[in-house]
Amino acid sequence: MSEPVTLRVENNIAVITIDNPPVNALSHAVRTGLSRQIQAAISDDAVKAIVLVASGRTFPAGADVREFGRPRETPILSQVCDLLETSPKPTIAAVHGNALGGGFELALACHYRVVLNNAKLGLPEVKLGVLPGGGGTQRVPRIVGAEAALDLMLSGKPIQAKKALGLGLIDKIAETDVDDAALAMAQQVVLEGAKTRPTRDRADGLQDAVAFANAVAARRKKMKNDPLPSVARIIDCVEAAQILPFEAGIAMERTAFDDCETGPEATAMRHAFFAERRAAKVPELKGATLRPVTSIGVVGAGTMGAGIAIACLDAGFPVVLVERDQDGLERGVQRIVSNYDKSVAKGRIDAATGEGRLSRLTGTTNMQDLTPVDLIIEAVFEDEDVKRNVFAQLDEVMKPGGILATNTSYLDIDALAATISRPQDVVGYHFFSPAHIMKLLEIVVGEKTDPNVVATGFELARKLRKVPVRAGVADGFIGNRVLAAYRLAADFMLEDGATPAQVDAAMRAFGFPIGPYQVLDMAGLDISWARRKRLAATRAPEDRYVSIGDKICEQGWFGQKAGRGYYIHDQEDGPVENPDVLEIIEDERRAQGITPRSFSDQEIQDRCLFAMANEGARLVSEGVALRPSDVDVVLLYGYGFPRHRGGPMMAADQVGLLKVKNALTSWRAEEPRFWAPSPLFDELIKNGRKFGDL
Repeated sequence: MSEPVTLRVENNIAVITIDNPPVNALSHAVRTGLSRQIQAAISDDAVKAIVLVASGRTFPAGADVREFGRPRETPILSQVCDLLETSPKPTIAAVHGNALGGGFELALACHYRVVLNNAKLGLPEVKLGVLPGGGGTQRVPRIVGAEAALDLMLSGKPIQAKKALGLGLIDKIAETDVDDAALAMAQQVVLEGAKTRPTRDRADGLQDAVAFANAVAARRKKMKNDPLPSVARIIDCVEAAQILPFEAGIAMERTAFDDCETGPEATAMRHAFFAERRAAKVPELKGATLRPVTSIGVVGAGTMGAGIAIACLDAGFPVVLVERDQDGLERGVQRIVSNYDKSVAKGRIDAATGEGRLSRLTGTTNMQDLTPVDLIIEAVFEDEDVKRNVFAQLDEVMKPGGILATNTSYLDIDALAATISRPQDVVGYHFFSPAHIMKLLEIVVGEKTDPNVVATGFELARKLRKVPVRAGVADGFIGNRVLAAYRLAADFMLEDGATPAQVDAAMRAFGFPIGPYQVLDMAGLDISWARRKRLAATRAPEDRYVSIGDKICEQGWFGQKAGRGYYIHDQEDGPVENPDVLEIIEDERRAQGITPRSFSDQEIQDRCLFAMANEGARLVSEGVALRPSDVDVVLLYGYGFPRHRGGPMMAADQVGLLKVKNALTSWRAEEPRFWAPSPLFDELIKNGRKFGDL
């Protein structure tokens, strides 16, 4: 294996090159190489300045995340940064690609920074539940002040080179070859007397102590309810940059990083990071031949169909949008046009980009116009008879080898595929609304789906910038199966004594953006009502059935779109609990002979979480989900599960599987089939394993 860090000397300039594909992650080997080569350059009397460059597609894009949670091997990043910053010879960073996290901190430790015009820089550590650990919390505030430093670190979002230049974080933008530009700057610095400029000695951002203190106090107030310990520690460290000597601030940052890194939140967020990457590894990819997809058809121009079309247009595909009548087509096209108009108005894209994307859209009411396209996404109403009719029409017009993807939330892919002559070409694409924004895509693999079709779906998801998860055929697939268990656990508590507002508040406190009954009102209560009616014939007589939702729907209260549901939505101050629903709940309790009892927030959270984890375990045992972490990815990206808890399977691991299983067993008398622990619990517990071990 070649050395990950090399040194060469050109005209008295030492060029240190990082070469650790694919993203030049700052692994132990890279840090060791940097330390050795920086010291060698400093010791060489012929060297007058040091330029730090990276080969490949990017400057270091961060730390090696695989090392997180393990004992840190020296040199640690802050020590490497210290070598660069205290060098008696000027150090210049040549940045291209994405200089993120430790990579950006490495550049900040250099005395000068030259950045390629399309590069991005940032400190995204908060997204992994930690904070910058290479001096970022101390160096950035010294340059830009507290407010801009906190924006960068608490959002975790990268910034463009142009913005970084405006803030003073970099010294020059290179339009073409950044390495040449950095070498030229090094020569110029040498000619001017080889001045060093340690960032630790800068005070540009510290000049107004009152403004600095006010910015820190305002951010502390704004973020006081954030569940991530790293958020509070970032604010503390930025404040330390103003009031403590540099070395004391660095020591404080290191302690804070170590504390956060080993905490449950950071552990869960690292799990989420790796789970997303693991989900893309499916058996069908091995030896697969991708089918060409250069054009896409979308059948159905409603809200979902229009969103899917936008996602495809954004990815550069020509799209043929089909609706059954002209009025429906015009409404669908107008949805798409309005979306791009809003994006232009908000500055997300320029007018030329919007026009370019719309120019690739063709609207039609003629199915025959779909014959040339490579892949068709059917996005009509969620009704099996309607979809069967569309499938029959598409079977007549699709070209040989074309892929037929059905966007469905619950329906049986195998049953639909069996109605046409090409079941091997049928796959499920479960998009989440709004389809052009939500990142999750469940790729549902039928019994006869060609593996090449599956592999092509994962490649398409990458182009659409979606997070794909493989699911087997089952009612609701992965996400809606787990969601149904979550809602049923909540419904049992509703009938037994809780209120919708109490359940929602408890789950918001757990970390969900909104609670289950708020979600139902937003989505429309009629959708879940239709599913309950569809599944009525499959319900066992002994299963407990909560009919509160049915009674609400029978009143015509379908949630937000009707102005009423579990909440009343026509209030100036926002939704308020619907007193008529509380009466329906009381009536149901009396009818069932239930004496209401109280529920603590902890019990509400436990019952909802354990129900989700139990259903996830069943999905893994049934082969609907390949692995527990896939269940986590679906819930994280499709259903708002709090990322700092890692998903229901990871959260169950952190609670302890024995504790979860014992709780499920204790509740089993209330509803034997629902609360019966999955056999996977016993299998794991007896072997001292967790879901994460799978």
